[in-house]
Amino acid sequence: MAAIDLSPLNLRRAPARRGVQLFAGLTLYGASMAMLTRAHLGLDPWDVLHEGLTKLTGLSFGTVTAIASVFVLLLWIPLRQKPGIGTVANVVVIAVTVDAVRAVLPDQSVLIWQILTMVGGIVANAVATAVYVGTRLGPGPRDGLMTGLHARTGWSVRLVRTGIEVLVLACGWLLGGTAGAGTVLYALSIGPLTQALLPLATWTREKEQHQRLPTA
Repeated sequence: MAAIDLSPLNLRRAPARRGVQLFAGLTLYGASMAMLTRAHLGLDPWDVLHEGLTKLTGLSFGTVTAIASVFVLLLWIPLRQKPGIGTVANVVVIAVTVDAVRAVLPDQSVLIWQILTMVGGIVANAVATAVYVGTRLGPGPRDGLMTGLHARTGWSVRLVRTGIEVLVLACGWLLGGTAGAGTVLYALSIGPLTQALLPLATWTREKEQHQRLPTA
């Protein structure tokens, strides 16, 4: 499959529609993270790593997450990735949404509801990733690593995303992070789901021209 162009587009192009898509995707992403934490069937791979690093260093979960984000952004340099408004919004919108959704979504203790919450969270996470990355307004630190590797290697988004998730999961587990059935399902499914959804949500110059066409 040909590489999907996920490089940033000029902000002057359809800014309102792309802005709405960006914040909708980030809000959904935060909600999906909250769902996974409430399902209690395993954290997503990055949070398994964050938890493992927290146990190793004694630092707070939030501090470790911030340090990991800075480290990931440093990996952008050889990939020639550039941050954008989406990169900044990623940190702020997702953090607020996670806390807001967790405040109203209770912990799940019945297995069927745990499974439904877990699966719903994974699917929502894939949709959210495609929606906000597809605006081409700048991915978040971790998704920027994915898109950068995709652009520089020509490997599919499915292969790159799955490879990153499996590697991060393995490191987190070795450091003592908590993994479960949801972690494995997330790591194996998020790449293929995102790969399938990105073409539907990604802005192109053709789509921008279509949006600009006058109506009769």
